[in-house]
Amino acid sequence: MVDVSKWPLFKLLSTQELASIRQACIFGASANEAIYITHDDEVYVLGLNCSNCLGTGDSQSTIVPKKLDSLTGKKLVSLSYGSGPHVLLATQEGELYAWGHNGYSQLGNGTTNQGVSPILVTTNLQNKRVTEVACGSHHSLALTHEGEVFAWGYNNCGQVGSGSTANQPTPRKVSNCLQNKVMVSIACGQTSSMAVADNGEVYGWGYNGNGQLGLGNNGNQLTPCRLIALQGLCVLQIASGYAHSLALTDEGLLYAWGANTYGQLGTGNKSNQLSPVQVMTEKERIVEIAACHSTHTSAAKTQSGQVFMWGQCRGQPIVLPHLTHFSSTDDVFACFAMPSVMWRLLSMEHDDFLTVAQSLKKEFDNPETSDLKFSVDGKYIHVHKAVLKIRCEHFRSMFQSHWNEDMKEVIEIDQFSYPVYRSFLEFLYTDSVDLPPEDAIGLLDLATSYCENRLKKLCQHIIKRGITVENAFSLLSAAIRYDAEDLEEFCFKFCVNHLTEVTQTAAFWQIDGNMLKEFICRASHCGAFKN
Repeated sequence: MVDVSKWPLFKLLSTQELASIRQACIFGASANEAIYITHDDEVYVLGLNCSNCLGTGDSQSTIVPKKLDSLTGKKLVSLSYGSGPHVLLATQEGELYAWGHNGYSQLGNGTTNQGVSPILVTTNLQNKRVTEVACGSHHSLALTHEGEVFAWGYNNCGQVGSGSTANQPTPRKVSNCLQNKVMVSIACGQTSSMAVADNGEVYGWGYNGNGQLGLGNNGNQLTPCRLIALQGLCVLQIASGYAHSLALTDEGLLYAWGANTYGQLGTGNKSNQLSPVQVMTEKERIVEIAACHSTHTSAAKTQSGQVFMWGQCRGQPIVLPHLTHFSSTDDVFACFAMPSVMWRLLSMEHDDFLTVAQSLKKEFDNPETSDLKFSVDGKYIHVHKAVLKIRCEHFRSMFQSHWNEDMKEVIEIDQFSYPVYRSFLEFLYTDSVDLPPEDAIGLLDLATSYCENRLKKLCQHIIKRGITVENAFSLLSAAIRYDAEDLEEFCFKFCVNHLTEVTQTAAFWQIDGNMLKEFICRASHCGAFKN
């Protein structure tokens, strides 16, 4: 259950009011405005009311929630806000409402008058069903059910995608290379726009001074351009920060590009990237990414539920993804982002729906649904033949070449230990590994035998992370034995850098004599014994 009280503004509400919230969004230049929807589909607002962004019909601030009667009963599917701030809201029926700052016609009603209350936006959207909205600082995007993108508002850098830099007072369909494409997702940076097509292609337009469009240059684009650097990848989700962008592929891979002053790309440095670069390569499969055009903060959630954050953290730059104790990316923005705004319309409802990945993880070692057992060290591990065939070439070959459905449904394993083999089978269900480095050595052996290269890399990462003076030489021996050159070099350097301590461990003097000679010889060439 999401706890909205982590956002300071919601501390103004009573326990009863908090319990009534179904959806919510904190927004504004200082995170001083809030909108929330109750379980009865009533819409309330509270806060500072800059530029009439609360939509209450007046310019008064309020610490007591005010109901927006014109939106009562409307089920919300998408909400976004700009820097003015202005607010866009799409309903389940496909209606689009807008209110707040309108100095650049970002409300889409053809004027520059502030919207003191929700306005139904209809120009060029008749018979269109809006499914998603996105706001930049002072421009707006809407995605329709048919996969069309409409844009309007401030256009000094081409962020409306019209081919000029003239402001667009009403919604206009973004065409050019989006023509005949079915778009499925949209996102806005401060003065840039991005969209994802149903085939996983990514398009960007608008300001590109920091490379946030990912085109390999820093020239502004007045019309949509495809990110050629992501060709061959199928992007599922796009997220835009103030001047950087994130993309998540169908394989759970994360790419980042654009501004990097606060480390918001997660590359380990503060250098801007004009083209997408893969980050978090050593982590497990990523299932969600998060960024917000108001901030320089990035977040990601992995398949096992781990949440990482990087970028600006209360003014402090974090240049590499940092594992948090949170269970949702929303909490990252509540506690670390400046301002502490929400990156999406947040839902408080319990979600009993399980993704395919979550369902697979749940069914691992479940005797009620399994159709195959492995017996290791006298213990059973329950699995599903179909999953093993899909996920592992070793099992695919085994089952297709000589497996008979009438054969016994228990396979004896004697060359690997129970923790190692269980971890391997669990990896096939979860894409993750949780083992101490000593057991990871055995899993590295298995990964090598079964030609599982990704698992091999994960094992090496675990070993590197868990190396100590006491186990360093044992790990070095294993790296040599399993032909893991990169790991071997890492362990060797560790042993040399901690030579005095390593040579005093029992493991050092219990190894094979030939290997000991080889290590001493190699270390001598490095000058390790000169003192």
